[in-house]
Amino acid sequence: MTIDIAAQFSRHPSGRVEADGPDNGERFRNELLAPVLLKALDRGENQKVVVDIDGCRSFGSSFLEEAFGGLSRLPSFPFAEALEILSIRSAKPHLQIYRDAILEYLADAKTQTA
Repeated sequence: MTIDIAAQFSRHPSGRVEADGPDNGERFRNELLAPVLLKALDRGENQKVVVDIDGCRSFGSSFLEEAFGGLSRLPSFPFAEALEILSIRSAKPHLQIYRDAILEYLADAKTQTA
């Protein structure tokens, strides 16, 4: 399963919560990322979820932390299992810093839930 943020959500994702605008991290997490991860987990352990960030212009840190790190704050969400099937894809060099930031937010959230 692949989530293409630009095609399925926004080319300009920004903000943490609804008050920050319609393309915020909380909305992305709750309406797209978490449901896709849960669906993939239901399908079995060979199912992977790839989040493609290449079509986006840039990302704010608040969007990335809320969308990805915020998975760990969802009640009864299987965060550890979701991390095992989630990967972030970016072939564009200028977006690598955002891929790295996502991985850092996920790692930070993992240590906080351990």
